[in-house]
Amino acid sequence: MKKINVLSQNIYNRIAAGEVVDRPYSAVKELIENSIDAGATEIEIYIEDGGKQLIKVVDNGSGIEKDDLYDAFMPHATSKISSADDLDYIKTLGFRGEALASISVISRVEIISVTAGNQAWKITCDGGKIGDIVPAALEKGTVITVHNLFYNTPVRAKFLKPDNKEEADITNFVTRYILGNPYVSIKYYVDGKLTLQSYGGGLEEAVAQVYGAKVLSECFKINAEKDGFLLSGFIGNQNFFKPNKTYQSIFLNGRYIVNNTVATAVNNAYASYMMKRQFPFYVLNLDVPYDFVDVNVHPNKADVRFLDNRRVFGMVYSVISPILDGTTKAAEFVINEKRIPEIKSTSDNNQNKMYTEQIRENIGVILRNSSTKNVPTTAEKQVNTDNLRIDRQENSNKSAEFDPYRDLSMREYMPKQEITSMKVTDDTAIPAIEDLKLYEKKKTEQQKVEVKSCKYKGDLFNTYLIFELGDTVFFIDQHAAHERLIFEELNKKLKDRAIIKQPMLVPFIFNTNAVETRFMEKNIKLLRSMGFGISPFGMGSFRVDEVPVDLQEIDIKGFIDEILSQVDSLKNINLEDILKEKLAMAACKHAIKGGMKLTSQEIDALFGMLEGNMGLKCPHGRPVCVALTKRDVEKMFKRIV
Repeated sequence: MKKINVLSQNIYNRIAAGEVVDRPYSAVKELIENSIDAGATEIEIYIEDGGKQLIKVVDNGSGIEKDDLYDAFMPHATSKISSADDLDYIKTLGFRGEALASISVISRVEIISVTAGNQAWKITCDGGKIGDIVPAALEKGTVITVHNLFYNTPVRAKFLKPDNKEEADITNFVTRYILGNPYVSIKYYVDGKLTLQSYGGGLEEAVAQVYGAKVLSECFKINAEKDGFLLSGFIGNQNFFKPNKTYQSIFLNGRYIVNNTVATAVNNAYASYMMKRQFPFYVLNLDVPYDFVDVNVHPNKADVRFLDNRRVFGMVYSVISPILDGTTKAAEFVINEKRIPEIKSTSDNNQNKMYTEQIRENIGVILRNSSTKNVPTTAEKQVNTDNLRIDRQENSNKSAEFDPYRDLSMREYMPKQEITSMKVTDDTAIPAIEDLKLYEKKKTEQQKVEVKSCKYKGDLFNTYLIFELGDTVFFIDQHAAHERLIFEELNKKLKDRAIIKQPMLVPFIFNTNAVETRFMEKNIKLLRSMGFGISPFGMGSFRVDEVPVDLQEIDIKGFIDEILSQVDSLKNINLEDILKEKLAMAACKHAIKGGMKLTSQEIDALFGMLEGNMGLKCPHGRPVCVALTKRDVEKMFKRIV
């Protein structure tokens, strides 16, 4: 009996679609790539319901000929390549010929397009069934509309994220296209609202539109040619870091990529300047010979392979490191010494000021004394070789690509590791992690003593209070004990939402990118309920004008950075856990300190507040009390064995 089936075109197209178009963001990506490859200088993107119900891309590109409209829906139909040899020199963003065919199989697609001097035509495709080509009205370019994505693949539709999360992925992806195509005007609408816009005025303007104009004053603008490669763009200064990786973009020959070799080289250059949980800011364009890189690794084309990773690593590191270190070599890579940012730091202002002046002087002297070696601007430089495309004139078209599974940590549906059992000192097994708090509570209660029966015997080093009860002596850390009591009081206010707000003399205003904006909007109500007066302050900005009175000395910038660092987290943010850390710090700051001599009244009050709970720990995990029995002491003196 025959067991091998030759699948029909409809079936294998749906199988292929699952790899090429797995989420709404990938459909948007493919359509924008087609617009860029068609020479568009103006692109408009519309999405509704996270791209599930509507994706529409309008461009002013070269258009599609009437005779090609039907073939546009065919699998492996492309105008980008014509032979196998072309795969070794891929110069366009798209080339596989799978995208439109894949999208049309799992949605309802309409294309209206016109070429110069001709009539506009329209064609539709519903779930892979192609309709007739009919006349339409359109002045220039192409309009592609996608309705009801995954409507006929319910299994795939079940695995889509909520609308706001799908929208966030698309938004982050569109920002990459704005940065990767600085001479293309891009408008992006979400549910009818203009969310992002660039004007095609160059990379500097694109960075300002995406991240805010203030970012530019914190960056070096670079343009370096070395070892046959070109590296250009913006890198943050030695003190300019972000709380997550959403401020990092690498474009290879105009294509947005996620590459460990380049990222590691950049991070190593910043290593001596970065603190823990900080990430450098950069928007970098790397141009290499086309035959030096393989982009045909995966359908998403974000993963690439270099012929020699060490060569790429060395080039990137050797350009960025001298700039950060302030050596004279930096003059070869920084475009204009006037753009060198002023380094600001509260810890060492004078040293940083001298550093800035030194690097500016080093670069300035070399630029002034070597007119033949002036570093050209990006728009002026062109390298004419067969294998290396370096053309950054204002009509150049570039593109970016986004893969949220690799760029952003959006894998909320990954199974979480669970603790199924746990051993403790008395060898009692705790069957599940949810029982841990109950167990700790019971353990603390078991170590509770009668306060009135304890006798105060003095203190050690003005730090450890000594109490005696029967055959047991208790050494209480006065700082840890007071810290725990303050923390419990603050935590109770947090749980009861009985928080008093303290107005700030000067409101704190911070900027966010598209992903962070959506993240803050999602959590703003929770922050307000915790005592923070926070509200939107224009597009891509938020204002904090109130803080909890118990945290009025909080480092608000550090607190916001810590919240935004959760953007990259594999699990949903727990703001209460973050706030508890701040409460613990506040408790530590206001608690009595070790070495502080207490009066007898203060000792009695502190011990009474403990209510005999000798098993408590401070918020940082240190024990409040250590107990020694008479037997323990006698063993120390070898009275007993």
